Amino acid sequence: MSAFSEAAFAWEPITPRGVAAFARASCERLLVVQVLVAALAAAVAVWVLSTGIFPTIDAAIGQLPETGAIHSGKLDWHADSPVLLAEGRILAFSVDLEHSGRLRSPADFQFEFGRDSVRILSLFGEAEWAYPPGFALPANQTDARPAWGAWVPDLLGLAAMTTFFGLLVTWLLLATIYWLPVWLVCFFSNRDLGLGASWRLAGAALLPGALLLSLSLVLYELGGFDILQLCLAFGLHLVIGWIYLFVSPMFLHRVLPAGKKNPFEQAS
Repeated sequence: MSAFSEAAFAWEPITPRGVAAFARASCERLLVVQVLVAALAAAVAVWVLSTGIFPTIDAAIGQLPETGAIHSGKLDWHADSPVLLAEGRILAFSVDLEHSGRLRSPADFQFEFGRDSVRILSLFGEAEWAYPPGFALPANQTDARPAWGAWVPDLLGLAAMTTFFGLLVTWLLLATIYWLPVWLVCFFSNRDLGLGASWRLAGAALLPGALLLSLSLVLYELGGFDILQLCLAFGLHLVIGWIYLFVSPMFLHRVLPAGKKNPFEQAS
């Protein structure tokens, strides 16, 4: 069988040949696979939050003093400063009322709470936001711990739903935009592909990038990727979609021009 032969059954959106098979499949088949990939991405997002981010927040709350709050644009803090509240590989939380710069964490993102603002420190630079005058947030264990405990399930559910439905809507919109380049590639390469089939192939071509990004997030959480490699993977997952858009049609059958006969066919 030729490496560029057309797949007879659409079941995997990983190889260009597998993506091309969705052009001949039904919309229901494409939707089922998209739902599975979106569900996997949502599970990865929840897992990263549950194991890599939320435990650091919980540990930081455990180091808060008995009294304190952010209100009227100020941090009311009566404990030591600067002090590191909690530190993970991804996040770190500290209090430095004067933003003296004496406390730096190797975490990818450090949230440093000052008297009038919060500063975010990372490999990409620094950003600082003043506390809004009408903003009120407990900075003590008594109030913060039950509030955070109540919000955790809702935040995880929101992350799962946002990831799941966000991907499905994004794929729908992008497929509606990308079907035209797919159709043009097939037209000029003499492939038999209608408008609906072009849309399905465009939708399937977005799935390999999503799978790559999900795998990259897993590796990032496990320590196999650093933040720069994760950013590279994010950019690559966008490029992969375009690569599949133009490569996958090459795995569809060519259409012989009307009237053209096989030169090896014997006349009857």
